[in-house]
Amino acid sequence: MTVFDRTVHRLVGRIPPGRVATYGQIAALLGVPRAARAVGSALKRLRAGSPVPWHRVINARGGISLRANLAGMLSQRLLLEREGVRFASERVSLARYRWRGPRRQPLRSLRVLERL
Repeated sequence: MTVFDRTVHRLVGRIPPGRVATYGQIAALLGVPRAARAVGSALKRLRAGSPVPWHRVINARGGISLRANLAGMLSQRLLLEREGVRFASERVSLARYRWRGPRRQPLRSLRVLERL
C-alpha cells in the first residue's frame, strides 16, 4: 500500500454516515485535483472487511461507478440506503448528501502527493 492509498483511506474515513463524496472531491481535498482515478484505485486496493467507508465515495454525476461485478454495485447502494441516502433515477442528490469536507484542513500537502 502506498502513502497515497493510506492518505485516501484516512480522508474517506472522515466521511460521516449519510453523506457522500466524489472521487474528484477527495482528490481535490488531497491537493491533487486531477487524481480522481487514482482515488478509485486506492479504494479498490482496500482489504475485504476494512473499516474504511469506501461505499460513501461515488462518481461526479452522483451515481455508483460501474464495476466488473454487479454484487459490488448493489452492496454499495444498499450500504448507502441503510445510512439514509436516497437514490432517484440511480443517482444521489449531491446538493443534499454531499459531504463538504473536514472543518479544518486535516492533511497538509504531502510531497509525495504533489508529484502525482
